[in-house]
Amino acid sequence: MQPPGRKPLTIGVSGGSGSGKTTVARNILELAGAENVAHLCHDAYYHDHAHLSPEERAAVNYDHPESLDNALFVEHLRTLQRLQPAETPLYDFTRHARLPEPKIVQPRRVILVEGILILAIPEIRRHLDIKVFVDTDADLRFIRRLRRDIVERGRSPQSIIDQYLATVRPMQEQFVEPSRRFANVVVPEGGMNEVAVDILHTKIQSVLRKVTGPLQPPPGFVVVPGT
Repeated sequence: MQPPGRKPLTIGVSGGSGSGKTTVARNILELAGAENVAHLCHDAYYHDHAHLSPEERAAVNYDHPESLDNALFVEHLRTLQRLQPAETPLYDFTRHARLPEPKIVQPRRVILVEGILILAIPEIRRHLDIKVFVDTDADLRFIRRLRRDIVERGRSPQSIIDQYLATVRPMQEQFVEPSRRFANVVVPEGGMNEVAVDILHTKIQSVLRKVTGPLQPPPGFVVVPGT
């Protein structure tokens, strides 16, 4: 792990769909304070499929690493590590399309990266100082995904089951589960594991206590004046 010094500490939270990684990330944000954490969601970087028909959009394998614009994600992550704001995309999961207006993420002392596949993609993984894998039983993950997609995305139970069997489960086995071996910290029970969240919070607070002055970029990086 690279000593954080005055460069932002970058934490990656991964895990299967419905594992509770978003809850872990939310708890970290609340404990550390949003003013100290820049939050970057890999889910927002799905390729824009607005040009496809609804049937074609539904047939896309959204659980494969190539379904996301990983090059743009890494670019924005490096931008935040250079202490510059990043114009990140916003994604509409009901239409499988990007929204026209970007979201501006400001640099902070801690960068929190969240996504199912972030530990499975080497070009993302190499930029993470702390790698977290949220481990939850498959039945609980499926129930959470089923509830979420019905309530938040207006999908039918049958469409969710079909997608789970066709892509979610196979991609979990091929990409997500093997990426667990790259984690520095494995969190059982998802966001309900208060001990694990407290350990991460303690690490973040130790970094914040060390950084008493302005953030400084790592060697080789240049901060653009006015940012």
